[in-house]
Amino acid sequence: MPQVVLVNPQIPPNTGNIARTCAATGTELHLVGPLGFEISDRYLKRAGLDYWPYVKLHYHESVEAFKIVHQKLGGRWLGFSVKGSFDYTSFEFQANDWLLFGSETTGLPPSVLSACDATLYIPMSQPKVRSLNLSVSVAVGLFEARRQLGNFQKLQ
Repeated sequence: MPQVVLVNPQIPPNTGNIARTCAATGTELHLVGPLGFEISDRYLKRAGLDYWPYVKLHYHESVEAFKIVHQKLGGRWLGFSVKGSFDYTSFEFQANDWLLFGSETTGLPPSVLSACDATLYIPMSQPKVRSLNLSVSVAVGLFEARRQLGNFQKLQ
């Protein structure tokens, strides 16, 4: 199952919403520092509601620390960026992919983008709109990967 990676997220409610999406889908969530908030931030916890016990959360102090974990587990780095090369809907996802998303203000750092196996973009019709909200982008990318891989289960 693909894993979600947030590199330097800045806005607690976005991370909380993403954590809730990861809890609902059983997706592992990796936070790569530095973060723009404390993990104990009340806005982060509020956005995640009472789902935090169901989040498979991993914290890495830096991109370098995260790289060590990735090297042990393998899989492709797929960077989501407005400057991506592939439309995410036509990209073929694999079960061991890592879906990387950057901060709300600057996106993925150039060093991370250049280390990605592929960069993906989410097409938008309005040219004056630069990007989607981070939590929306993660949900769009994650659910497309899960759709392609058949990772859906009906809730009881």
